[in-house]
Amino acid sequence: MKIGKYEIEKPIIQGGMGVGISWDKLAGTVSKEGGLGVLSSIGTGYYKNKKYADKLLQGRPLDSINFCSRDAMIAMVKDAREICGDAPLAVNVLYATNDYGRVVKDACDGGADMIITGAGLPVNMPSFTTDYPDVALIPIVSSARALKLICRKWKRYNKLPDAVIVEGPLSGGHQGFGYDDCAKPENQLEVIVPPVIEEAKNWGNIPVIAAGGIWDKNDIDKFIDMGCAGVQMATRFIGTYECDAHDNLKDILINSKEEDIELLKSPVGYPARGIRTKLLDDIDNGGEPKIKCISNCIFPCNRGEEAKQVKLCVADRLADAYEGKVDTGLFFTGTNGYKIDKLISVKELMDKLINGEES
Repeated sequence: MKIGKYEIEKPIIQGGMGVGISWDKLAGTVSKEGGLGVLSSIGTGYYKNKKYADKLLQGRPLDSINFCSRDAMIAMVKDAREICGDAPLAVNVLYATNDYGRVVKDACDGGADMIITGAGLPVNMPSFTTDYPDVALIPIVSSARALKLICRKWKRYNKLPDAVIVEGPLSGGHQGFGYDDCAKPENQLEVIVPPVIEEAKNWGNIPVIAAGGIWDKNDIDKFIDMGCAGVQMATRFIGTYECDAHDNLKDILINSKEEDIELLKSPVGYPARGIRTKLLDDIDNGGEPKIKCISNCIFPCNRGEEAKQVKLCVADRLADAYEGKVDTGLFFTGTNGYKIDKLISVKELMDKLINGEES
């Protein structure tokens, strides 16, 4: 799979997962094993026990400048490089992130080869990478219309996407569809991929990557046969030894059942998919943790106002999950997360994905 100037041996991108699920150990190992490892830029102020956050309030990185720490981002890329060497390495930066442009530049300064962006339409994404012509830019879309709009807007920068990820509504975390739209047949991945492929052809040879609910070799083969260059997978990589997530987070996923995985409200403005735990029960019963908006992570939240409406601070609750706090943590997963029943190595997982489950 070729993206920009980079060759990726195996057609698998490991999706970016924050806070602290896909950091240096997971992303570095995936790239070492021939896929594309993706570091999450969300919540890097928690990296290495918050050593890179200049200011903390009540134990949390204060404001976006610390929540998405430049020093931590640069250190994280360096640490991942110690694992994967010169193999291609990407960073995922949510478009909804406060200081989006600054975080993109931080990742580029650190040595990221690619930037992947979803959670909004990154119509000005190339404006932040003019000093980094070799960095490949990959937007995430949920429709051909979105890709067309991005390409039109990017023409002003004399740039087109180096690849595009089309994500269906079975993924973990935040979705690109409204709550009621996630289950509609016309929004499922196998339906939305072909129009995106056709739109990509209108702009040249833009590789299309399928994402959202992909689980095994059969799924990978299915979408490559449809014309995709590869796939992005996230949830299944949580079930690896190298995943940076806390053991408690992995245990919750391993012990989950299909009926435990559901869509929930989020201050981002779109639904998110996660595992029902004590936190969600407490929210339903009016006993949610107090919302203080210390980290100011995403602009749609309006400094905690939207979080108060849905009774959920994403930054704090994902950070609690990263720190292994079972009662107050928020645990994201895709629809197939319940299928994970044990931990394996990234090497073994990649072998299964390429050669089949019985390999």
